[in-house]
Amino acid sequence: MSDAIEKMRPVIDETRAERTARLLVTRLDALACVASQLRHSDAERLVELASVATMRAVALEMIEEEKAAAIWRDAHVRHPALPHVDIAWPARLAA
Repeated sequence: MSDAIEKMRPVIDETRAERTARLLVTRLDALACVASQLRHSDAERLVELASVATMRAVALEMIEEEKAAAIWRDAHVRHPALPHVDIAWPARLAA
């Protein structure tokens, strides 16, 4: 790779991480709004799916584990009725 591309990589990675974080916050906020209108089991399933998406994003290094965990904690503070799920933070995916 050229030097110019290598110099751009941190900026691209940072932008991707910021976008991923914004998408996660938005998804959890929307889920919290809808969760109150669903059966508890349905809301739990949607939260589980969001947690799987988060774990994959961490494994793909699209967002740092600490940032993702903070977003989930903040979502539960803002939306106490949002179902809790245990998130098993993955190791980096094999290439």
